[in-house]
Amino acid sequence: MTVQEILQTLQQHSNFVNIQGMSRYGINTEKAFGIKIPILRQLAKSIGKNHPLALELWKSEFHEARLLAIFIADPKQVDETLMEQWVLDFNSWDICDQCCSNLFERTPFAFQKALEWVDRNEEFVKRAGFVLIAVLAVHRKKLNDQEFLPFFSCIEEKSDDERNFVKKAVNWALRQLGKRSSLLRDRAIEVCERLKVRDSKSARWIATDALRELKSEKKQKKIVKLADTK
Repeated sequence: MTVQEILQTLQQHSNFVNIQGMSRYGINTEKAFGIKIPILRQLAKSIGKNHPLALELWKSEFHEARLLAIFIADPKQVDETLMEQWVLDFNSWDICDQCCSNLFERTPFAFQKALEWVDRNEEFVKRAGFVLIAVLAVHRKKLNDQEFLPFFSCIEEKSDDERNFVKKAVNWALRQLGKRSSLLRDRAIEVCERLKVRDSKSARWIATDALRELKSEKKQKKIVKLADTK
C-alpha cells in the first residue's frame, strides 16, 4: 500500500463522534480521523513491518497515520537521530505513549534517552522520558534492579513540574518502578515520603497517588510473586 492509499483508507474509517471523545480525553485532534486503536492495529498487521512506509506516514502529520507508523516501524532501524526527530513532533500524550511503549523502548537507546529527555523542558519530550522509564521497568524483566536505581533521583528532582501530562508520567514511572520488586518498592516509598512533605502541589499529588498503590496488600503480594518467577 502507498501512503496515499492508506490515507484514503483512514479517511473511510473517519468517525466524528470518536474525534469528539478523543478531544475530551485531552488528545490532539487537529489532524485526526477518529479511528480506534484496534482498527489501526489490524491495519498495521495487514501491512506488516515496513520502515520506509512508516517514515512517510509520519511525515503526513495525520494523527492516525503517525500511530500506524509507530506500529509498522522497525525498531532495529530506529537510530538516535530518528528518535530525536520524532520526539519533537509529539503533540499528544497518546502519540507519545504509544511511540515509547511500542517502538522506542525496543531500541538500544531507551535507557539513555529516558535519562536525557527527563532533563528537557518541552512538555512531551519530558513526558517521553518518564514514559520510557515506566515501560522499561515493566518490559525489561531480566535486567538487574540496580540498573533502575538512577531513575529515582530523576523522579525526585522533576516532581515539581505542574504540567498535567508531565506529572502524570512522573507518577506512572514511580509506580512502575516500585511494582518491579521489593527493593525498588522500598526505594519508591522512600521517595514518596520525601515528596509528600515538599512545598509542591504536583510532588504531593504524585506521592499520595503512588503510595496508595505501592502500599496495597494486593500489590505487595504480586511483587513477591513476580520475584519468585525471576
